[in-house]
Order: sequence, then structure tokens, then C-alpha cells
Amino acid sequence: MSAPMSAPDFIKRSAAHAVEQDRALSDSVARMLAELETGGEAVAQRMARDLDRFEGDIVVSDEAIAAACKRVPQKLKDDIAWAQENIARFAQAQRDSIRETEVELRPGLVAGQRLIPVQAAGCYVPGGRYSHIASAMMTVTTAKIAGVPHIAAVSPPRADAPAGVPDAILYTLNLCGADRVLALGGIQGVAAMAFGLFGLPRADILVGPGNQYVAEAKRLLYGRVGIDMVAGPTDSLVIADRTADPLVVAWDLIGQAEHGANSPVWLVTDSAELATEVARLAPLCAEELPEPNRSAAKAAWDGLGEIILCKDRDEMAAEADRIAPEHLHVQAADLDWWKGRLCCYGSLFLGEDSTVAFGDKAAGTNHVLPTSGAARYTGGLSVHKFLKTVTWQQVDHRALPRLAAVTASISRFEGMEGHARTADIRLARLGQNS
Repeated sequence: MSAPMSAPDFIKRSAAHAVEQDRALSDSVARMLAELETGGEAVAQRMARDLDRFEGDIVVSDEAIAAACKRVPQKLKDDIAWAQENIARFAQAQRDSIRETEVELRPGLVAGQRLIPVQAAGCYVPGGRYSHIASAMMTVTTAKIAGVPHIAAVSPPRADAPAGVPDAILYTLNLCGADRVLALGGIQGVAAMAFGLFGLPRADILVGPGNQYVAEAKRLLYGRVGIDMVAGPTDSLVIADRTADPLVVAWDLIGQAEHGANSPVWLVTDSAELATEVARLAPLCAEELPEPNRSAAKAAWDGLGEIILCKDRDEMAAEADRIAPEHLHVQAADLDWWKGRLCCYGSLFLGEDSTVAFGDKAAGTNHVLPTSGAARYTGGLSVHKFLKTVTWQQVDHRALPRLAAVTASISRFEGMEGHARTADIRLARLGQNS
């Protein structure tokens, strides 16, 4: 009988603990959604005025988008196009990996599957403290490759943007193929897509990251519409052994901590020397950032950063699987072993030359990923989220006798006589027609 695995040591432990769902926030979001569903566009416009201080046009016109595109510097356009091509090519590879299927299970019994895109997708593009160009690419491009006929996008309006939505985001949405753009954020933006306001079709699915109000609105609407996931604060874990560069590791942790004070980061290592040096360097890296990034990174590192010392790579892998991070970065020897062993993560970054920021912005894999341990049971946004895998079947006289008899037998054992009769009548009709 093998000895139980020892628990890892915490060189630095999180000062914060998980909190229960904020009931006041949930109740507030529910009230706002109900008001928006009843009052429609007038309520959405009032909320835009009250919450975002925005009184411009909610629907961004084609002319405004064209003007915004002209204002975007060519270098930024080229960079966005390069990244968007990577995202589109990876999404296309995902789409090509699944196919429609038809199989004759028994003589005369044919079954199959079809891949049908949803008819309308709603993409939320954050635009508060940061202008998330990348989120526009990740959501709209992926829906487009999946074949969604109508793609709407909403983004919070900003006073410094001529059309409400920043020029670079409008350029990106236009490049990626959004059919309609609204200068509308928060709960009212989510509601506009879900309820079909401002000329939008009602969304079949809502995707994209957002703040806690956006996440709660999506959670409450789930069931009436599909959603990509219920997302919490972004998180990131680095696995590093003695071969890793402590400064690179420290920057990879702090680079993700700048998302906000509620963004956890972890270092899992089997090297006490590396752990000690990263603990020394990480606060120094945070100090180098400009504000408000500096304060956000320092708060996240101080309150939620952890350094976990394990005895070997098996314990390191087990600890990473337990945490199930959104982003998992391996800076250790034998990358093939890690790729084959690890199983709970949103996206995996292998080797020192990879970094989470590459996946966040331009490498091609999607950055809309499961957080808060949800990587134990789901992956991130992909073309699969926009496709319905539906099944069909067709039966002829060769398969009918046995199929009807088995169905009637199982149905009667279950006590479902009506089901059995639907099989019986077909068997009787077959006998009459033979």
C-alpha cells in the first residue's frame, strides 16, 4: 500500500479566502434586468445616461464606423490584422476538426449528426479602464468562423471616443465581421442583446468577458439564452523548476496580477531557491508599473498571490490540477511530459518563450477562458460554443421489427405504456403492409 502524498508547503499564502455570492449584487442585477425587459430601449438609454454619462447614439452607424477606421493608425491596423488572422486560422482549424456524421447502425437504421450554428450571437467587449481590442477579436472572429448569421457587439461608451466606442475597437469589430455595434455597456448592454433591443435579433448566446455586473447578468439570463461561461476574476498559475529564470517568472505573475486586486496568481515549484527569489522580485516588478496597474498588481500579489513548494513534479502537477487555473504556464524541463500529464486548465502555455500575454492578445488561441476552478469541467470559448451538435435518425422496414420490439419492451418495463404503443402501432402497420 503506497504512502499518502505529503502536502506541499506554502512559501507565500493568500491572505484572502473565497466569499459567498454577493446577494445584494445579484438582487440589484435582477431588478435592472427586469426593468430593462419591461421598459426596453428607453430604460437602456436612461441607464447609459445615468451610469456611463453617455447621451450619444446607442447604435453606431456605418458612417461612424468608417470614420473611426480612418482614424486608427496604420501600424495598429496591421498589428490587429496579424493577430486576427491567427485567431481566425485557429478557429477554422477547430471548425475543421468536427464534422457532420451519418452511420448505418443496423440495416435500415441510419443515424447522424448535423452541426448548426446559432442564429444570433451577442458579444460583450469590455471598455472601461482598458480598451479590449483582443476581446473583440476573440469573440466576433470565432462566431464568424462558426457560421453565425448575425453577430452583435456591445461595448461601454467613453467620453473621449467620437462614436462612443473607441476607434480601435470599432475598427476591430468591423474587421472581424460584427453586423451591429452598440455603444452600450454593463447590464444594459447585455440586456440589449438578450432582449433584442435597438433593432437586434434576440441573441441565442451571449459571450465575452466583463465585470461582476456583466457576469451576474449573464448568469441570471442563462437558460433563456446560452452563455459561454460564468466568469470570475482572471487567474494565472506558473509551474517552474530550477531551470526557470526567476525574473521571467516574477514578471509573468505580476503581468497577470495587473488585471486587478481580485486576480489570483500562483507559483508552484520544487525549487526553494527559485521560490525565495521570485518572492523577492515580484514586488519589485510591480513597483515598475505605471498607475493604476501598479496598485492593482501590488494588491493582487499581496492579497491573493501564493508560492507553493512541492517535493517533485508529480506533486506540482497534482497541485496545478487541484487549483485548475484559467492560465497555466509551464517553465520547466521535459515539456512533453507536462503537456501529457496536466489536465485542468483553461489554456496551457509551454516553455519560457511562451507567455500568457501572447494568448491574451495575438497567438491565436482564445482568451475567453474558465476561471475560479471551472477548468476542472469546461474549456474556453471556441467555435464549438456557437455550434449545436444535433442528431437525426431514419428507419425503414428492415430495422423496424427489432427496433419496435426492443423499444416496447423497455418502455413497458419502465411503466411508459404510451411509448410502447407508439412502437406497437408501427410494428402492426408493417405487418399489414407486408
